[in-house]
Amino acid sequence: MRPPSPHHPQQLPHPSNSAPLMGPLPTGGQRKKSSKGTTGVRSWLLMDSGGKTQVMEAGKHVIMRRTGLPARDLRILDPVLMYPSTVLGRERAIVINLEHIKAIVTAHEVLLVKSTDPSVSPFVDELQRRLIRHNQVTTAALEGNEEDGSKSNWTRLHDLGESQSRGESRENSPKGFSDQFDEQGRVEKNQLYGSKVLPFEFVALEACLESACSCLENEAKRLEEEAYPALDKLSSKISTLNLERVRQIKSRLVAITGRVQKVRDELEHLLDDDEDMAEMYLTEKSVERDLEINSSASSSMNEPILCDEMDDEIVQADMEIDRDAQIGTTTTNTSKQLDVQELEMLLEAYFVQIDGILNKLSTVRK
Repeated sequence: MRPPSPHHPQQLPHPSNSAPLMGPLPTGGQRKKSSKGTTGVRSWLLMDSGGKTQVMEAGKHVIMRRTGLPARDLRILDPVLMYPSTVLGRERAIVINLEHIKAIVTAHEVLLVKSTDPSVSPFVDELQRRLIRHNQVTTAALEGNEEDGSKSNWTRLHDLGESQSRGESRENSPKGFSDQFDEQGRVEKNQLYGSKVLPFEFVALEACLESACSCLENEAKRLEEEAYPALDKLSSKISTLNLERVRQIKSRLVAITGRVQKVRDELEHLLDDDEDMAEMYLTEKSVERDLEINSSASSSMNEPILCDEMDDEIVQADMEIDRDAQIGTTTTNTSKQLDVQELEMLLEAYFVQIDGILNKLSTVRK
């Protein structure tokens, strides 16, 4: 065959007469369906008030309807985004992002972002143990066994005496609101209001705070144990290896100091704002909502039918009385919500611990 002339280039085949270079593109409907099936779906570990657990696959919209949280609050729990430590009180839930713990606490359940972090498993076991004990105490109190339930069982809420006898690592943990015990294993009365049991959400919150603070404290302790020998080696012999070792320790020190500082700032912010702390009383708000619903339903059923000839002045007077009563009720509820001493004592215990960790790290930096 004669080669093509340079003045008459060879013609390419018409597209209609040749095979397609690539397969057909997926339709818009197929692409949308695939995206819908994968976007926002995450594994959650659900733990109810009795300590029972189950794993559920749920998208963000399902979690939003279940907890009443907006999408921006759920982004705080996204492991990919790496948000700093945060504790938020909302109308129906508490959002907790502390170190390895990413959780949503409601008045009846805890939702944990499923994670492969090895430090999460011990926390889940401890949280489950506390919730089981809390459920036993609450059940005993509801059954009217106040002497044996509210007092004796309450002192065993976290099995503190048993864990202390085993010499476990709770020695360095702060004596939180539910951990104030005397030698006889009784709760210190100045730390409790009679025999009142902590609400469910505070038991879960305290477990999260204790786990996060213990994690930071252990990490700071290991760093301190490595820092002083490394500095001693560097002072005795200046070498590239010793300098690199000290540089790595300093980088870790700066990183953990920032994390501890963020947790401290978050707790300090909560302690300085009574309204933020009041938002975390989820059980109390849930009871008030139920009472309001029942009251509204009862009022609508018992509301008298006004006659056409009823005097308008009487109707107006009744409306003013109802309005004054509502104002008084609102004022009472507001003052009750702002009585946050119970939560304040809990947060204060862990603020003291995290502040001590920060001071220890500051000493190492010097």
